[in-house]
Amino acid sequence: MNFLRGVMGGPSAGPQPSGADTIQKLCDRVASSTLLDDRRDAVRALKSLSKKYRLEVGIQAMEHLIHVLQTDRSDSEIIGYALDTLYNVISNDLEEEEQDDSEEENLPKQVDDLGSQFTEIFIKQQENVTLLLTLVEEFDFHVRWPGVKLLTSLLKQQGPQVQQIILVSPMGVSRLMDLLADSREVIRNDGVLLLQQLTKSNAAIQKIVAFENAFERLLDIITEEGNSDGGIVVEDCLLLLQNLLKNNNSNQNFFKEGSYIQRMKPWFEVEDDNCGWSAQKVTNLHLMLQLVRVLVSPTNPPGATSSCQKAMFHCGLLQQLCTILMATGVPADILTETINTVSEVIRGCQMNQDYFASVNAPSNPPRPAIVVLLMSMVNERQPFVLRCAVLYCFQCFLYKNQKGQGEIVSTLLPSTIDATGNSVSAGQLLCGGLFSTDSLSNWCAAVALAHALQENATLKEQLLRVQLATSIGNPPVSLLQQCTNILSQGDKIDRRGSKVQTRVGLLMLLCTWLSNCSIAVTHFLHNPANIPFLTGQIAENLGEEEQLVQGLCALLLGISIYYNDNSLENYRKEKLKQLIEKRIGRENFIEKLGFISKHELYSRAAQKPQPSFSSPDHMMFDHEFTKLVKELEGVISKAIYKSSEEDKKEEEVKKTLEQHDNIVTHYKKVIREQDQELEELKQRINTLTSQNEQLQATVTQQVSQIQQHKDQYNLLKVQLGKDTQHHNSHSDTFQMNGIQTEEASKLKEELEEWKNKHELLQGQLREKDSLIEKLKSSQLEMGTTEQSSQTSKSAGLEHNNELQKELEVLRSQIQLQSAEISKLQIENQKLQVKNTTADPVLGGSGATAANSSELEGRLEQEIKELKSELKALSEEKESLKQHLDSSTSTVAILQDEKSKLQQEVAESKKEQDDLLVLLADQDQKLSALKIKLKDLGVPVEDEDDIESGDQGDEDEDGDEEEQD
Repeated sequence: MNFLRGVMGGPSAGPQPSGADTIQKLCDRVASSTLLDDRRDAVRALKSLSKKYRLEVGIQAMEHLIHVLQTDRSDSEIIGYALDTLYNVISNDLEEEEQDDSEEENLPKQVDDLGSQFTEIFIKQQENVTLLLTLVEEFDFHVRWPGVKLLTSLLKQQGPQVQQIILVSPMGVSRLMDLLADSREVIRNDGVLLLQQLTKSNAAIQKIVAFENAFERLLDIITEEGNSDGGIVVEDCLLLLQNLLKNNNSNQNFFKEGSYIQRMKPWFEVEDDNCGWSAQKVTNLHLMLQLVRVLVSPTNPPGATSSCQKAMFHCGLLQQLCTILMATGVPADILTETINTVSEVIRGCQMNQDYFASVNAPSNPPRPAIVVLLMSMVNERQPFVLRCAVLYCFQCFLYKNQKGQGEIVSTLLPSTIDATGNSVSAGQLLCGGLFSTDSLSNWCAAVALAHALQENATLKEQLLRVQLATSIGNPPVSLLQQCTNILSQGDKIDRRGSKVQTRVGLLMLLCTWLSNCSIAVTHFLHNPANIPFLTGQIAENLGEEEQLVQGLCALLLGISIYYNDNSLENYRKEKLKQLIEKRIGRENFIEKLGFISKHELYSRAAQKPQPSFSSPDHMMFDHEFTKLVKELEGVISKAIYKSSEEDKKEEEVKKTLEQHDNIVTHYKKVIREQDQELEELKQRINTLTSQNEQLQATVTQQVSQIQQHKDQYNLLKVQLGKDTQHHNSHSDTFQMNGIQTEEASKLKEELEEWKNKHELLQGQLREKDSLIEKLKSSQLEMGTTEQSSQTSKSAGLEHNNELQKELEVLRSQIQLQSAEISKLQIENQKLQVKNTTADPVLGGSGATAANSSELEGRLEQEIKELKSELKALSEEKESLKQHLDSSTSTVAILQDEKSKLQQEVAESKKEQDDLLVLLADQDQKLSALKIKLKDLGVPVEDEDDIESGDQGDEDEDGDEEEQD
């Protein structure tokens, strides 16, 4: 244990072993010891030596330490020592290292090499990183914290390789995201640093981290820590958010769709006081502003930028930024970054630009924020970065904002200038800066004015009307003339700063002004001194600084040729080309024109819209002007080499194109007008349809009301008819209710039913009469044929007489009912006639209100009487039905008896016929016997004799009886 005593500081009797020997013995102990305590002590000793003997421990112990991580995971203490040792070996943190003075030379380079080499050795086996990810999942503080630090160090040394290993590892990124939810702030904060390194320049990992709810957790941490007043943890969270959002359109869209922009507003709620700003607060707020700029950067897709800009306006974030912009006591660097942030939030967004135009500074009297910012831009005492920021803000305000451009130019026009001079306008500030003795103010004002004319031919023409008073007693000159005068004077004016800068600014303004505006070119050429000045500048051989001016002069002369409409005879295109050929030479002119795009400052300005310059001397080109140069350089070169015939052809083509364009614009205008008319017609149709629906609704209401009035009118007519029938003295009318009309209609229906039933009964009676007549005739025939059936026939006749009497009674009843029905019909007709005659009387129904109750009572009484009559009629109807049933039954009985009598008559006839046949037979036999007896000689008496003898005997017998 002597080597352990040496390591731990105990006394040793022999000579001290070297560090390499001690480390070798400790490594052997770690590899060969069977007891866990011995291995733990050896690893602890390696940890203590790892800072001083980093190289030796890394070379000899790394393999053994990795083996410990694989085999001794059950003991958190030895795992923690092993992770700490590996961290000391791999990390390049020099704060805790103890070095001798002799070792301090070339140390950083050696340290970087060591860390990178040891990292490469460690990650050569990907299982080591996977093992480390597994250990980071452990909740034990002594394992998790050193594991997080080691993984962070690996990412610092070999970021892309470690990122790829973690990316392909199952749930690798998700395991690390759990660190943000750890309740121990040390682990959570180091987890943020780990994710910073993990998300650097890796879009795939950035997306995974974002969709693992990183935004929500990071914003919660920032809020818990106090937003901008928080400590370095807030700074780390903001840096991680920048990593996730910068140049990652998917995450930016997810951040916007998740409504996280709204949660950024409380960050900028800064109190307007002079309590002081801590360095950490300035850093935090600076990062917060940069995070806003990441979301609305001009390099983002236009659609994504526009949606974020709108979201920032609707949630009040832009308003909060403008509050900081106008607040007092804000540090200069925060104010500068706020101006840049507001610039990009409003750039190209009309809604935000309009709001910014309405912002006023808290001054007395209030001034527009744009005016206050322009005052700072043309003030040479303000910091250079602040002036650049204001210029960028002004450019963004005018970007794709024709309304804003018109407002700025209108402040320069004679009709809108404030005559009192109490307030300073934006146009006056720009003119003041344009003609001041400070070259930087000249350049900024020229560029700002050029942006007010960008892609707006109308404003270019209007700006030609601007007149400037140069000095007392001299006539005013145009703004264009004044610019060319200052340009031609050049070095004669004593200026602060670069003289080239002023000329470059004025030339950029003139080039922007004259491009695509023939009227401005004509005004420029109208001054006879301008073309000689340009050709003289281009033809001279000047130094490198002046070459840029020569290139811009060549560009301006080329614009004067290309956009020349040949309205001035002395400065036609062909004459200007000949002038170039004689005094400059075409090749020389093209060479000078190429000086612009070959300049280093031109390349820098073309990279991004924001003007960022290391010093005022480098402030030469504007981003939008570089686009103009790129567009015109080629066409000017072609125009210089074209012949007059080609120019004529080109002019003809241009004219035809212009005519075509005019026709197209005319048709577009017509189509636009037709579209407007269609829209107006559609609106009129919509209004008419709505009015029609309303009118239909009112018509239906009126129809229903008319129907109600008709019903009331009909009821009044009915009531008036009844009232005049029963009470001739009264001619008043009144309103009937719905129940009475229903009862009247029921009465009419019942009358019709009675009529129908009466007709049916009459038909049935006719049928019965016909049957009875038939029976009578048959009975009479039967009476003539047989005398023996006289008794039965008399009984049938008696029965028939009774039936006839009943039928007569029925007939009388039916006649009474028919008389009653006819009476009711006559009354109904009388009522109708009286109703027709009572129509004029209805007009004066207003005077009948007093008698309405009396008439209603009478009407109810009459209805009751009608009901009673109906009841009596129904009872009579029932009795008639009963009589009819009885009569039908008697008729049926009579028919049965008739059939029986007919049978009896037929039988008697048959018997009589039989008897006659028998008698005829007997007569024949008797006659035959008499003939035989006569033939035999027997005396036979004749029938006549017999009959006479019989009669004599009968007489004798009668006499004897009389005698007796």
